[in-house]
Amino acid sequence: MIRYFTLLSFLFISAACSGQNKNSGFIQLETLKLPAGFEIEVWAEDIPDARSLAMNSDGSVIFVGNRQGKNVYALQDSNGDGKPDKKFTLASGLRMPNGVAFKDGDLYVAEVSRILRFKNIEANLSDPSFEVVFDQYPDKAHHGWKFIAFGPDGKLYVPVGAPCNICESEEIFASITRIDVNANIIQPEIFAHGVRNTVGFHWHPESGDLWFTDNGRDMMGDDIPDCELNHAPEKGLHFGYPYWHAGDVKDPEFGNKGKSKEAYVAPAAKLGPHTAPLGMRFYTGNQFPEKYNHNIFIAKHGSWNRSKKIGYEVTNVILDENQKVIREEVFAEGWLNHDTQEVWGRPVDVLQLPDGSLLVSDDMANCIYRISYKN
Repeated sequence: MIRYFTLLSFLFISAACSGQNKNSGFIQLETLKLPAGFEIEVWAEDIPDARSLAMNSDGSVIFVGNRQGKNVYALQDSNGDGKPDKKFTLASGLRMPNGVAFKDGDLYVAEVSRILRFKNIEANLSDPSFEVVFDQYPDKAHHGWKFIAFGPDGKLYVPVGAPCNICESEEIFASITRIDVNANIIQPEIFAHGVRNTVGFHWHPESGDLWFTDNGRDMMGDDIPDCELNHAPEKGLHFGYPYWHAGDVKDPEFGNKGKSKEAYVAPAAKLGPHTAPLGMRFYTGNQFPEKYNHNIFIAKHGSWNRSKKIGYEVTNVILDENQKVIREEVFAEGWLNHDTQEVWGRPVDVLQLPDGSLLVSDDMANCIYRISYKN
């Protein structure tokens, strides 16, 4: 049975570009570096624990999930000037509502074990309510936060992270599932196996193939294994976890329980050890130079367990016409001072706006940036 809840929401005007964040101190935009011709600004501030991003059909409303903040926000550009002037709290007190997705006028939110739906959300920003669409996902908090998105097949893709750093577990764990949110009886279907913890995926704009980031296991030292960018052109592929990591690193605890490395899909690209790649999107806009078309932008949240920090940047992955990775380049950096090892921000997700500019959420600086091309 679908259950309904009504939640209080509030609205306030938010100054979008002051650079001073009440929750985390000074946002140091002057330290950020981008390629020539690009600019970065604070598009929205005072968004506690800003995580996954989703957009309504015309880009006038951006939805923001939380991992630790327990809230879901909507940022509305009501006057059409390209920046949000209204902020709504759509729900509070949720359990890791990290994932947000928009389809056919409805907002979907992923908690650890539940998928929620806010019907006709654009007309109800100031008085939102939600229904529980599905509540049978595992309730394990370890890697339980979810990124969600609708695929070209119209189904909602929902990852279920491994309930541990490294372990063998039930089949539903360490996977990417998909569900039909309109089915009378919803039954998750496993699309990809051996996926330790993906918090970002997108579909190639031409082939429709799924691509996703995956965070590698911890406690094997500073430099192994690499985190991964993976390509899943079909259902049923296994990407190695917990037996193999990054395609060629045999797990010291579980490797002998698995098959040879050739039985698993190697990553399309290695993204560095413990860099924590999260949100990713293919670029399809016309604002950036043509060379960025169909490239992948990846937000790297940054390491937490290396003796020398790494990540804390946005990178650009370049593909050839056959969807083979040519190289990865740093696109935006400066949240980490490599010399002092001090960090003031952590990129989480990326989202392309209708004008072709790029939003980047930051759950440490509690804000969302906008990157545009001005040259």
